[in-house]
Amino acid sequence: MKKMSNEQVVREAYRAAEVKDTKAFVSLFTSDGYFWDVSAGQKYYGNDIGKTVDVYAKAFPDMHRELLKFIVKDDEDVVIVELNLQGTHNGPLALPAGSIPATKNKMNAPCCDVWYLENGKIKAFHCYNAGTIIFAQLGVLTNLGAAIK
Repeated sequence: MKKMSNEQVVREAYRAAEVKDTKAFVSLFTSDGYFWDVSAGQKYYGNDIGKTVDVYAKAFPDMHRELLKFIVKDDEDVVIVELNLQGTHNGPLALPAGSIPATKNKMNAPCCDVWYLENGKIKAFHCYNAGTIIFAQLGVLTNLGAAIK
């Protein structure tokens, strides 16, 4: 079997997430690899790497990742992807601080993912999604007054 290029590995990760195949998604990582959800301030290792696939699938059953641009730096084993996260918030969105019940609002938020690869596997995945835009589109930023003193 021919070894996949770095871009192919990353595209396969998006495909696995898109079809909600958490096991396949996790299998693309090295044994010591991790997924850093930057806006949530969470790093995931081992089987926990698939948690965000499951969380977003539950919150946005129609979740789609619109892949806009790939920047591939094969000499550095880095792939950078500009994308949009799209879906309808029809289920609870689990966050480290709690859960946001379904709002039925649509999300179309920008995101930039940086993938670091090693020997055909994902060593690190840094996801920079626009959390404030997502929260605004879900309608949960309108109650910031309750939090600001």
